[in-house]
Amino acid sequence: MSETAALSRRGFLKTGALAGTGLVIGFYLPGRGETASAAAATASFAPNAWLSIDPQGKVTIWVGKSEMGQGVRTSMPMLVAEELEVEWASVRIEQALADKDRYGDQGTGGSTSVRTSWEPLRKAGATAREMLREAAAQSWKVDKSSCRAEKGAVVHTASGRRLAYGALAAAAAKLPVPREVPLKDPKDFRILGQRLHRLDTPGKVDGSAQFGIDIRVPGMLYATVARCPVFGGKAAGHDESRAKAVKGVRHVVAIPSGVAVVADSTWAAMQGREALEVRWDEGPNAGLTSAAIRRQFEEAAQRGGAVARKEGDAGAALAGAARKLEAIYEVPFLSHAPMEPQNTTARVGKDLCEVWSPTQVPNSVQTECAKALGIPPASVKVHTTLMGGGFGRRLEEDYAVEAVQVAKAVGAPVKVVWTREDDMRHDWYRPASYHRLSAGLDGDGRPAAWTHRVVAPSIVGQRWPQAIKNGLDESAVDGAANLPYGIPHILVDYVMSNTPVPTGWWRAVYNTQNGFVNECFIDELAAASGKDPYEFRLGLLSEPRKVFQPGDDLPLVTARLKGVLELAASRAGWGKPLPKGRGRGLAAHFSFGSYVAEVAEISVAESGAVRVHRVVAAVDCGMTVNPDILEAQVQGGIVYGLTAALKGAITIDKGRVEQGNFDDYEVLRIEEMPEVEVHTVPSSEHPGGMGEPGVPPIAPAVANAVFAATGKRIRRLPIRPADLTA
Repeated sequence: MSETAALSRRGFLKTGALAGTGLVIGFYLPGRGETASAAAATASFAPNAWLSIDPQGKVTIWVGKSEMGQGVRTSMPMLVAEELEVEWASVRIEQALADKDRYGDQGTGGSTSVRTSWEPLRKAGATAREMLREAAAQSWKVDKSSCRAEKGAVVHTASGRRLAYGALAAAAAKLPVPREVPLKDPKDFRILGQRLHRLDTPGKVDGSAQFGIDIRVPGMLYATVARCPVFGGKAAGHDESRAKAVKGVRHVVAIPSGVAVVADSTWAAMQGREALEVRWDEGPNAGLTSAAIRRQFEEAAQRGGAVARKEGDAGAALAGAARKLEAIYEVPFLSHAPMEPQNTTARVGKDLCEVWSPTQVPNSVQTECAKALGIPPASVKVHTTLMGGGFGRRLEEDYAVEAVQVAKAVGAPVKVVWTREDDMRHDWYRPASYHRLSAGLDGDGRPAAWTHRVVAPSIVGQRWPQAIKNGLDESAVDGAANLPYGIPHILVDYVMSNTPVPTGWWRAVYNTQNGFVNECFIDELAAASGKDPYEFRLGLLSEPRKVFQPGDDLPLVTARLKGVLELAASRAGWGKPLPKGRGRGLAAHFSFGSYVAEVAEISVAESGAVRVHRVVAAVDCGMTVNPDILEAQVQGGIVYGLTAALKGAITIDKGRVEQGNFDDYEVLRIEEMPEVEVHTVPSSEHPGGMGEPGVPPIAPAVANAVFAATGKRIRRLPIRPADLTA
C-alpha cells in the first residue's frame, strides 16, 4: 500500500520540483496476505520501511529526510513512536539511504517534512502496534480488543499479563500486514507536543556526528575545482605543470564545471589550484553588472504582466480614490552562505558508485550521479550526512556530481571540498526583484484599491521553461497574490525577467521578498490614513475568509492570521511607551501552511546603524510536534532574516560575484542578536511547516520599526545606514 500526503502545485514548484515530482512522503506496507519474510528470518519485526524491533526490544526508526539543523531526526521518529507506544528513551535512529521506491521522495525543502509525514509515519507506527497486539492476543488465545499497547509492551487488561515487544517480534513478523489501522486521538498523545530532547544532539556534542565534511574512506584523495568566475563561462585550456609541482598533488583533471586538482590533502589541493593556470572563455556575460540588471527590471516594470490575482476593477478604483499612493520596492540577490561549504565524497567502481553527501535531495543526487557515470540509479548508493546548514542550497546536485566525475577520472575515492569563496561565488542565488505598487484610499482612509507588479527572475522558468504557462510563475507571486487584507479591488501581476545569474530556492523563497513588500506598503497605507498600523491591519482582517491564489489548494485563513497578530502585539506590549529613540514595527505573513506575526523593537544610531533589541513572534502552525524544535526554527529564521534585512546583498560586476566571504557578505554576529520570544497559538489544525515561515515577517517588522523611530521609509534591502542619514 502506498500512502501519500497532499501537496499543492505551488508547494511542488516552490520547493524545487525535486526530482521532477511533488514533495510527498510515501511509505511501503506489504499488501494483505504478504508476510515480512526477511524480518522473520532474523527474528526481528519490520512491517514497513520506517521501523524495526529486534528480539531484545530495541526499536530502530529510519529517517528519510535530511537533517540540517531543523530537527527531523527527532520530529520524524516522534511521529512513529507516538503510535507505536514505546518509551522515547528506547528509540534509536538511522538515516535512510536514498531509495525512492522504499521511502518515497526524500527531498527536504519547502517546510514539508512534518506536514507531509504527519499521517504516513503515524500509520507506520500504528501498523506495527496493531500487529504486536494481534501477536500477543494469539499467544494468550484472547480477543485482540482485550489487549492494549503501552511502553514497549502489550498488556492483557483483564489479567495484567504482559509481553514486551522484543518477545513478540518474531511472531508479529509472521502476521499479514493490515491495510487500515486506527490512529490515536490527539488528546491521548504522550510524545507528540512534548519538549523531548533531540536525538542527534549527543553526537554533535561529543564529536561523533558525521557531517559531510567529516567523511573519511580508505584510500581517499581530496579535490578542489577551479571554476570560471563569470556566469556561463568555461575553461578553454589549462597548464597543469605548476600545480603538479605542489607537494601532494596527484592529478589535474578537466570536468564539465572546470578543472579539478586532486591531492593527498585538502590544503595541497587548494595550493595546487592556486598554482594552476587556466584560460577562461568568459562568454557573453563578462560585462554583466548589478546596475544593468536593475535597469532591466525597471524597463520590465513598464510592461503589463501575467495576471496572478484580479478582483474588481483596480484601475477604476485608483482613478476614483480620494488619495493615491505609489512606491517602488527592491531586494537584492542573496547567497545561502551555509556554515559548512559544499562537499561530497564519492567512490566509483566499474558498475557502481557510493556517495556521501550533505544533500537535501538524495534521490536527485542518485539520479544525477548515475547520469554522469552512465549507470542505472540503483547502482548509486547515496548516504545522506548531517549538514551544517542547507537553506535551499543543497537542493542542487552540482557539488555531488563533481565528486563522482573526479573520482571516476582518477580511479580512487575522492572528497571534493568547496572553499567559502567557491560557495559564495558559485551559488544558486535567491532572485533579486523589483516591485511597483499603488494603492487608493477612500474618504475614510480605508484601502479601496491595491496593485502590485512583481518583476523577478523565475527559478522554475530558468530550469523548466515548459512549466511556465501564459507567462506566470505561480511560485514567484507567493505571498503577493494571496494578500490577506480586505481590499475590494486588487490586481497582482508578474513580469518574468530572467538574468544570467543562476537562481535557486532560498529559505522561504519568494515569500521573503513579497512578504517584505506587502507588509511595508500596508504600513504606508496605515500611516497615510492616520491610523495605528496594528489596528489598521485588524480592521482589514475583521471579516473571516479564505484567500486563494493560482495553483494553490492551501488557503490563507484570515482569522488565523488575525490571531497571531493579536498574540504578538499583546506579548510585545504594543502601544505601551518605549525608551527614547526606539521604535516598534510589526508584520504578519502566511507561508508553507503556517501563520507568523513578529514585532520588532529597534533603535537607530546617529551613524544610521540599526540595532534590533527585541523580537516577539507569535506562531500558528497547527498541531505542534515538539515545541523546542518549533521555537528553535523561529529563532533561526529570525537570525537568517535579520542578516538579509540588515546586511545581505550579492552584487555583480564584470559578470562576477563581488562578495566572497563573511568579511564582505556579513552575517549577524552574536553581540547583534536581539532578545527573541516565541509564543504559540494552541491549535488542532493539521500541522504546517516551520523551517521557513519565521523568515518573511522579520524584515518588514524591522523596516516598519525604523519608520516608527525615524519617520523614514525603507523600500529597499538591505537597510543601509546612508539611507537613514541622508
